[in-house]
Amino acid sequence: MAVAAIGVAVQTAVRPAEAAAADPYAFKNVQIEGGGFVPGIIFNQSQANLVYARTDIGGAYRLDTATNRWIPLLDWVGQDNWGYNGVASLATDAVDPNKVYAAVGMYTNSWDPNNGAILRSSDKGATWQVSPLPFKIGGNMPGRGMGERLAIDPNRNSILYFGAPSGNGLWRSTDSGATWAKVTSFPNAGNYVQDPNDSNGYLTDNQGVVWVTFDKRTGTAGNTTQTIYVGVADKQNTVYRSTDGGTTWSRLAGQPTGYIAHKGVLDTVGGYLYLATSDTGGPYDGGKGDVWKYATATGTWTQISPIPSSSSDDYFGYSGLTIDRQHPNTIMVATQVSWWPDAIFWRSTDAGATWTRIWDWTSYPNRSFRYKMDVSRSPWLSFGANPQPPEVTPKLGWMNESLEIDPFNSNRFMYGTGATIYGSTDLTTWDTGGQITIKPMAPGLEETAVLDLISPPTGAPLISGLGDIGGFRHTNLDAVPSMMFTSPVFTSTTSLDYAELNPSVMVRAGNFTKSDRPNDMHAAFSTDGGANWFQGTEPGGINEGGTIAANANGSRFLWAPKNSAVVYSVGYGNSWTQSTGIPQNAIVKSDRVDPNTFYGYANGAFYVSRNGGASFTTAATGLPTTAKFKAVAGATGEIWLAGDTGGLLRSTNGGTSFTKVTTVQAANAVGFGKAAPGRTNPAVFLVGQVDGKKGVFRSDDAGATWLRVNDDQHQYGNIGDAITGDPRIFGRVYLGTNGRGIIYGDRTGPQPSYSATPSASASASASPSKSASPSASASPSKSTSPSASASPSRSASSSAPAGACNVAYSVTGQWGGGFQGAVKITNNSSTAIDGWSLKWTFANGQVINQIWGGAYTQSGANVTVTHVDYTKTIAASGGSVEFGFLSSWNDSTNAKPAAFTLNGTACSVS
Repeated sequence: MAVAAIGVAVQTAVRPAEAAAADPYAFKNVQIEGGGFVPGIIFNQSQANLVYARTDIGGAYRLDTATNRWIPLLDWVGQDNWGYNGVASLATDAVDPNKVYAAVGMYTNSWDPNNGAILRSSDKGATWQVSPLPFKIGGNMPGRGMGERLAIDPNRNSILYFGAPSGNGLWRSTDSGATWAKVTSFPNAGNYVQDPNDSNGYLTDNQGVVWVTFDKRTGTAGNTTQTIYVGVADKQNTVYRSTDGGTTWSRLAGQPTGYIAHKGVLDTVGGYLYLATSDTGGPYDGGKGDVWKYATATGTWTQISPIPSSSSDDYFGYSGLTIDRQHPNTIMVATQVSWWPDAIFWRSTDAGATWTRIWDWTSYPNRSFRYKMDVSRSPWLSFGANPQPPEVTPKLGWMNESLEIDPFNSNRFMYGTGATIYGSTDLTTWDTGGQITIKPMAPGLEETAVLDLISPPTGAPLISGLGDIGGFRHTNLDAVPSMMFTSPVFTSTTSLDYAELNPSVMVRAGNFTKSDRPNDMHAAFSTDGGANWFQGTEPGGINEGGTIAANANGSRFLWAPKNSAVVYSVGYGNSWTQSTGIPQNAIVKSDRVDPNTFYGYANGAFYVSRNGGASFTTAATGLPTTAKFKAVAGATGEIWLAGDTGGLLRSTNGGTSFTKVTTVQAANAVGFGKAAPGRTNPAVFLVGQVDGKKGVFRSDDAGATWLRVNDDQHQYGNIGDAITGDPRIFGRVYLGTNGRGIIYGDRTGPQPSYSATPSASASASASPSKSASPSASASPSKSTSPSASASPSRSASSSAPAGACNVAYSVTGQWGGGFQGAVKITNNSSTAIDGWSLKWTFANGQVINQIWGGAYTQSGANVTVTHVDYTKTIAASGGSVEFGFLSSWNDSTNAKPAAFTLNGTACSVS
């Protein structure tokens, strides 16, 4: 098949379609802890320590009491239903605590092509069933902090209600969430719209019915609760009530007007319904509001605002509202948004008659504090700030829509912010005049949106570019980094690169509003592998980073800021010169070998510069209209281009022509990692579709064949912005998600064995019809397809004869506090070794924390590494095996071990 295009050759061959084989992997998060908005924290009211959190784009979590870490519950959501990672509401069943429900869907406008759904689980979220709805849900829409929209009848738990957005009203299920019907008697679908003139439709949605609260006292076990309160986004009619089990409804008499009730929390002991109200739906805005108490027995309303809306001191709405169920007269409320100088929480022990606040003004700009903050487990939460009083760092938070006291423990509370979950375990100290200690409570909850990832061949194994919190240098994937990028701080880092031949040189570009920080630039440079950064200059009119590239040796940089001309710099941005022949908003990259060559892509055309970015020529056209591309290390002119539905294309002549990799039907992102054993071509990683299956894939033979490396339980929904392999560890993949942070995966199966590098050509499969959107079955079966090849053959067993082994120990990468080591064992005897144990002693306190190709134990300085299945045999007469490890060191001395013994016999050392 030929495509009529300039400089493009698309080649297709056909073979029978078959499912891509699987290579088993173990996946973990690169640790950041938090990084996004948590609009809802939900405690079960009958089982202690059963706690859930919902996020706006990153799914739902359950707190594991054994480890005190949050467990992700929606990683099975695939790309076809990526919007299910937007959780608009969550309900946990007090009658049967094993049951949990989630209302999912990310956007009510065109951004999410699918309708929403109610997910239901009978095993605390381990597995789910799906009940589709006939309308969209907006887990990441305005108003998402109000709620909870989803509620379970506490007496008859087969009955659930859901408050819908977009004018869709109130819905009910009578069969434990399996089917849903609109409550036609409910009179008000809401009318509050943040901005009816918003051109992209994000702010035009009617925020609808926003919370449901049952009065458990008006029912008995197994019988329908009779009194139900419902909150509506309507400033004149914000609360409704039914007293006949949902048959009829009426506006609650005497209610306050002019504001939206974000929360409606019922004290069933004292008989009070509490409301927290604001003049907007939030979560980013809100300038006025009140707190009210409604006596359910008498119908009396009492305004109990800590600062009433009539006061000039009220510059915020109220939202986060909670009751201490052990002491129901104790209540707390939070500002919906108080950006300056900080959030404010109030606490009352007399049902709102009097309040104390978490901080007070003394003499401006000084404040007194009823709290102290300990962010030692997540020190980046200071955002690298050094504010002037009255501001402090870290902040208490912002967008505080959910503040919850543990119903079984008066000392524990949690609250969500735009960056993490905070909380305390000594809350009642507040009441005795002491300071409570607030700490991050987000271990396991990873909610960053990943925009770019690089894994250089030396130094830290990973550098991340993230939305909202900039990004990090990850020296230890399993530890929270100390600080985000600074000098300057970017709101979002949009692009990263390093000089392939000089990896200590790095560059990043990102977003912030120039008028807020006129002395900061949107591009930054590092000469020490990302440990420290500095900035040069920039052309005028830039507010967004776009893409940026370092040439192969780090002497030049090419930058395409968003909506600005492409420019290049000789040196570190001291001056910039406009490039010619390439349009604005191009994606720019560098050749990884030739320092004079840069590449660009825009609107289906590929551009090449051979003079360091000064001028570009059009090399190829007719490419997919949207795409991402990368150049291959160690191969001049080799480029892979992921063209979404256009598939995966490859060029080996610097972009003059591209050949379609016909084993791939769709490609969202492509990256490269260390070559497989016996290969010289890099491993290629892909987010895309192979043989009709969407997922994450690896090819060890230049795209001829693919192995699926994720499985149905690890689909991560919204992926495709960033993927890369690790140039130091074969098989390792780093995957960027939009809301579930950075995932990294390592192979767990036997090591593949290859004898030769494949030819550049790639055969193809027929493109099967697309599968239907996956149903979220309770437990998707995992593929049992074998990995690329069987384990290597084994020879007869033997111990190493004296003097017949050699050990080569090397440090392949070193950074502050950590290093990577590689060990090669060579058998110089005439007898094969079948099973081995290698021992050595560290001299400087090094401690291994991760290993591949072997298994290890360490006691003090003494290390023992034994074989794993695929490294068990060391062939005779020069056969060898290798293993690698990650270790800590003292940042001072990292001496190589002086002696090694293999199966008790001393080896020579090289």
